Amino acid sequence: MVLFLDSSDPKEIKEIYAWGVISGVTTNPLIISKEAGNVDLEKRIREVCEVSRGHVSVELTTETEREMLAESLKYYEWNKERICVKVPFSEVGLRILHQLVERGVPTNVTCMMSFNQAYLAALAGATYISIFSGRIRDMGYDVRPIIQDTRAILDREGLASKIIVGSVRHLMDVNEALQDGAHILTVPPPILRKMLWNPRTESTIREFNDAWKNRGS
Repeated sequence: MVLFLDSSDPKEIKEIYAWGVISGVTTNPLIISKEAGNVDLEKRIREVCEVSRGHVSVELTTETEREMLAESLKYYEWNKERICVKVPFSEVGLRILHQLVERGVPTNVTCMMSFNQAYLAALAGATYISIFSGRIRDMGYDVRPIIQDTRAILDREGLASKIIVGSVRHLMDVNEALQDGAHILTVPPPILRKMLWNPRTESTIREFNDAWKNRGS
């Protein structure tokens, strides 16, 4: 199991990478607009690359096939060793995915809500297939069978795509995705920080430290 960080904030990315538990970064237009406003995208992504390692997913924002391909190749040129083009799932998205796979460009197919979508993206050769846990639950569906069934079909058919579970909103989303066979979990910093904390851990550390300080008194 691998953890990615769902963020575009270079300062926070640098801080959390120092923990030694993160292997990649995912971004999307919503995250970047919230964290950086009207920022120069290339400058921001280059800063993210400087303070991280592994793939950095950068999502397409155009909608026609011609525009999406040009945008994909522009992003890839920023850092061919690190950039992973994040392709929104659709019929046009699959055509773009196919062209990028043929060019050897790493891809992350995103905004997927069902097993069928994930299977098509895997067949087309996506590097990563992103299943949106929180948004699936918003529709009233259980995400767990989708993750489980997708992992089972990837293993059975020997497909190379890796499942990323995103749209993580609660600690339970993390635990369940780990149990259900996701290869990668992309976690926003607030949830990742919650994974650190337990009141019993803190009280035990204080007890041990206080005992040491008060020894012999």
